[in-house]
Amino acid sequence: MTIEEISRNRRVLAYYEKGNSILGHMGFTDHSIGHAAIVSKEAGSILRTLRYDEQTEMDARIAGYLHDIGNAINREHHAEYGALLAKDILEETDLPIEDQVTIISAIAHHDESTGTAYDPVSAALILADKTDVRRNRVRTKDQNKFDIHDRVNYAVMGSSLSVDRKSDKITLNLQVDEKICTMFDYFEIFLGRMLMCRRAAEVLGKSFRLRVNGHKVV
Repeated sequence: MTIEEISRNRRVLAYYEKGNSILGHMGFTDHSIGHAAIVSKEAGSILRTLRYDEQTEMDARIAGYLHDIGNAINREHHAEYGALLAKDILEETDLPIEDQVTIISAIAHHDESTGTAYDPVSAALILADKTDVRRNRVRTKDQNKFDIHDRVNYAVMGSSLSVDRKSDKITLNLQVDEKICTMFDYFEIFLGRMLMCRRAAEVLGKSFRLRVNGHKVV
């Protein structure tokens, strides 16, 4: 199985279209196939930089592409629903059962309310997903209608995840317009996610750092 096959899979595309539409009505930021593609690429890049084998990298990329399909069923417990939907999709492929289980389990544990990182694939997925903070994930451009989630994402003018193979650090670098969002706002929304990233970095033998506008925050 290739990542190209996953990205063209009609069921995957349909799940994302429906799930993203539902979340839009609920006031959530973008959770489309575009978000999935970014998470997939970043998860693979993390493991490639740390020199994991190609199959482990591919498992992380597939998990990244499939991780949010459960939103088509319900936002609550979307990680677990997504794992079950992914199971049906992966069973139709020639992917070894061990890799299928690795991917399914990583998807099931990517949400901060019920999951945690415990192996390289789950760790890479969590880091890639929780650090996808960007302005164009906000659906409405009318700032008068922003809730705190919109305001925090819209305030982020640039973000990058730096993985240093030679040191012990994985760093999320953010450029934030603090006139739109204070750091108190940021941590009110993302503290649980940042703690989840810290655990994920530890699984990969690293420490997690957050830098905002060039200054170390955590």
